[in-house]
Amino acid sequence: MRMSSPRVRGIAALSTVAAAALALTACSGTTSSDTTSTAAADEPVTLSYAIWDQNQQPAMEEIVAAFEKEHPNVTIDIQLTPNKEYWTKLQTAIAGGSGPDVFWMNGTHFQLYAANGVLAPLDGGLVDTANYPQSLVDLYTFDGTSYGAPKDYDTIALWYNKDLFDKAGVDYPTADWTWQDAQEIAAKLTDKGAGVYGFATPPYSQEYYYDTIAQAGGFVISPDGTKTGYDSPEALKGIEYLLSYIEAGSSPTAQQMTDTSPGDMFISGKIAMLQTGSWDAIGYKENPDIADKVDVQVLPAGPAGNQSVIHGLANVANAASPNVEIAKQFAAFASGEQASQIQAASGTVIPAFNGLAETWVQSMPNFNLKAYVDEVDTSVPYPVSKNTSVWTGAEGEILSQVWAGKLSAADGLQQLADAMQKALDEENK
Repeated sequence: MRMSSPRVRGIAALSTVAAAALALTACSGTTSSDTTSTAAADEPVTLSYAIWDQNQQPAMEEIVAAFEKEHPNVTIDIQLTPNKEYWTKLQTAIAGGSGPDVFWMNGTHFQLYAANGVLAPLDGGLVDTANYPQSLVDLYTFDGTSYGAPKDYDTIALWYNKDLFDKAGVDYPTADWTWQDAQEIAAKLTDKGAGVYGFATPPYSQEYYYDTIAQAGGFVISPDGTKTGYDSPEALKGIEYLLSYIEAGSSPTAQQMTDTSPGDMFISGKIAMLQTGSWDAIGYKENPDIADKVDVQVLPAGPAGNQSVIHGLANVANAASPNVEIAKQFAAFASGEQASQIQAASGTVIPAFNGLAETWVQSMPNFNLKAYVDEVDTSVPYPVSKNTSVWTGAEGEILSQVWAGKLSAADGLQQLADAMQKALDEENK
């Protein structure tokens, strides 16, 4: 089972927080204040830059070229590692003292890395936080210090296959759709004989149940990071809404979605509607099989609204880099206005730099990408804590059993709430 989106995945690589903390602590004795970083202005410097998204590599290469033009003595080597292996490789490299100088960071792992001294503070006016959404600034601030330059953000929206809607004779999704509308239309779109399902509702966190729990009026973790919301009636309502599609036969079963990913089924025309993040838009644009067949709309609204989870990546600098000062400069540059304009024009992500979202929207005018931007004002933050991987591991294990029908939703959520609360109590001692 996929535990989360490509942007936050990798939690399984940290089998336990204790193991992760041990590995990180092993290299955290060196900080930016005691690391040698005294290369002369004209002395050649090579930085390594770790990323995980192949779709974004061309834009990152352009950003690197722009920085190298301003700093002729600096060469930046991009290291691309698929997200599935990224976090394990990063953890191992950092523990061994050979970690990248600059690398991508997500909210799920940030507090653990910051707390263990792995990240260099982006201080000294390197990053003007007023240029970014406050939610992302806060996400990459630890104990009052900023360690990450917000790079981009993503929200979740509803993609649909226009050909399948046309064939079924139903209208396309609108911005005022409710859960009930989606359920009714999904039933009309389902054609078991043709192997077509109206909607896919897999047990994915950011793309599905984090959103529906918020849309039901609940929360995964309290704003102060001390309480679970999984034992609330609202959380149960959000989970039961997703399961209702499987029970009605409008969504593939958990096993079917394990055998073939919903994303692949959507691309092959076997699923009419799919919730996914803004990161997938460029892939749909560049896929000739579906580029002209699909479009996107805001999420259907539940009892509390159509909230989407918002998350975003940051560029961070390795505190143990032998060239930490120039590494910090590049981390800030790679999230700055010029770099953000490059990212926006590429269409790969929504830049976090204020005022540039419209450039991303216009990069793919054949899609209603404004849906993703329209959701920002009502979005809810991606849930994180210092030791996020402990309770997200429980999420994956327990909710996979709920989706498979081995546990009732009520019993599964109570088990999950107990496990999560125990983890939060431990980290807040």
